[in-house]
Amino acid sequence: MKKYYILLLCSYACVNMIASDLSVRRQAVKTTILSWYTGSSKVSYERAIFNNQTMEITAGYIGAGHDNFQNHPKGYTTRYAHKFLLYGNEVQPLNGFYLRPELIFTHFYYDSKIDRERMLSKMGSAVFTVGYQYAIHRFIADFFIGGGYAFGHEADTNYQHGFALWDYWERNNKNIAVTFGIKLGVGF
Repeated sequence: MKKYYILLLCSYACVNMIASDLSVRRQAVKTTILSWYTGSSKVSYERAIFNNQTMEITAGYIGAGHDNFQNHPKGYTTRYAHKFLLYGNEVQPLNGFYLRPELIFTHFYYDSKIDRERMLSKMGSAVFTVGYQYAIHRFIADFFIGGGYAFGHEADTNYQHGFALWDYWERNNKNIAVTFGIKLGVGF
């Protein structure tokens, strides 16, 4: 008789797991995997507010990760984004191509390249990104790239832990921000 109870319990658990796997995912928790390589760790929470719009909040600790520039950064970063999905979907509202305006703020101390003195970088940025978010069952993968306007007191590396200042093709512009990234996470 115990075998039947165990079999019944296992069957119930399997059916419940399959049913929950087919439910609509309207929320996700993600981590930005490339940020760890440049000295910070970020976690994002995303929620679908309509079938074609989501809001996303990101918080990050600067100093947790590989110190690529060897300047010992310590601080934080925050981001708010509002995604407009090009093809809204009731079954997978977190899936598809999107356009996303985003506000980013960073505040961190670092060692200067010139005299190794401890300096403060405090910058903000308003960027516009395009991307694709892939959602299958519970797995979420988000790829994006974008640019916009930056303001504030920059770090001498031009990397602000969330965006970089334009320093390409022998042109340096402290007011142009560029960003790209890959986020992986789980939907629920």
